[in-house]
Amino acid sequence: MKYDRIDKQLYIKNRKNFTAQMVANALAVFNSNDIYPVSADSTLPFAQHRDILFLSGVDQEESILVLFPDAKNENHREVLFLKETSDLIAVWEGEKLNKEQAFEVSGIKTVYWLNQFPVIFKQMMAEASAVYLNTNEHLRANTEVETREDRFIKQVKVDFPAHQVRKSAPIMHRIRSVKDQIELDLMQRACKITEAGVRRVLGFVKPGVWEYEIEAELAHEFLRNRSNGFAYTPIIASGKNACVLHYIENNQQCKEGDVILLDVGAEYANYSSDLTRCIPVSGRFTDRQRQVYDAVLHVKKEAEKLLVPGTIMAEYHKEVGRIMEGQLVSLGLIDQTDIKNQNPDWPAYKKYFMHGTSHFLGLDTHDVGIWHEPIQAGMVFTCEPGIYIPEEGLGIRLEDDLVVQSSGAPFNLMKDIPLEAEEIEDLMNA
Repeated sequence: MKYDRIDKQLYIKNRKNFTAQMVANALAVFNSNDIYPVSADSTLPFAQHRDILFLSGVDQEESILVLFPDAKNENHREVLFLKETSDLIAVWEGEKLNKEQAFEVSGIKTVYWLNQFPVIFKQMMAEASAVYLNTNEHLRANTEVETREDRFIKQVKVDFPAHQVRKSAPIMHRIRSVKDQIELDLMQRACKITEAGVRRVLGFVKPGVWEYEIEAELAHEFLRNRSNGFAYTPIIASGKNACVLHYIENNQQCKEGDVILLDVGAEYANYSSDLTRCIPVSGRFTDRQRQVYDAVLHVKKEAEKLLVPGTIMAEYHKEVGRIMEGQLVSLGLIDQTDIKNQNPDWPAYKKYFMHGTSHFLGLDTHDVGIWHEPIQAGMVFTCEPGIYIPEEGLGIRLEDDLVVQSSGAPFNLMKDIPLEAEEIEDLMNA
């Protein structure tokens, strides 16, 4: 891993928050991710399952965490199972955690090798009456690929059919959505790395540059700042490409007069940043581009004011839609007749602003959280309104990462990244 070791007090606190919501005499199990094959002997780079990472800090494959706060044996109240390291593994794959290092990372005193798991887990389950299983219940999850966690869940239900099964996901969604200060510091670092990339690109872009060249500049800046790279697949969309919400080909040449939509963010220590900026290829916005840019910026600033404790996100998105509606009328994109005749389930403004304004952010770019409850201080949301006009070959989206405060406006983790049109133009023409 490229990042500095994180204070294990974060993981000690996270485990306490989880076990505090468990029913009596239950244990919970969390598995690492697989290393996914591509073909032949090729694999994708390993990415740790965010839940075991959140609870232990262990960032390696073939790891299992078991939490059993009511265990009679105090040594079994928190247990890590790790792949046993060896000199051979160190030569071929690099060093893995030994038991002492695992304690320094996680704060967990009881560490066994993975080959001991079947026997010890059977002993623990004999004492427990219920087991928390960790299913993926993100509202946008794609669950076609069977995970290590999925295989484990199947086996537990076969081996221990009499145990009561409970879900870890509701607890994890609740406790992961409110960030500790250590987490906020890590997210701030990810945002600062993103800022370095944006400032580099502002001095690089000119007519004739290719989208993938911009992507390369960002990747270089991210990696040299100890990031593993992009927190998500980057969108470098010039001209009409910006009207494709998830455009990721990044293979077109940027032409004079076009605007480039950059939806990019660095990760740091597995924490995501998520930014969108729009910049003119020629270094100056046209009058029309500036009109649309200012309209989106207005919606963004007004939307941010609504991200306060007690807000219900469904109501928030409706209110942002009303704000956007006014801007689209001013731009001549919709009129009062469109609004009068609109389908309430798909309002007129949706023709030009068809996505939501905010999502949870954290260890995942679209992080877990409970959408139907009021938002709380310490939660982190994106704010990303946009206007997309295919007939004009123009798409504008602006996005920052915001920490909800106990009172007042949210804190913008990206406050130092150029946003105002004049500042962007000045930096591009410096």
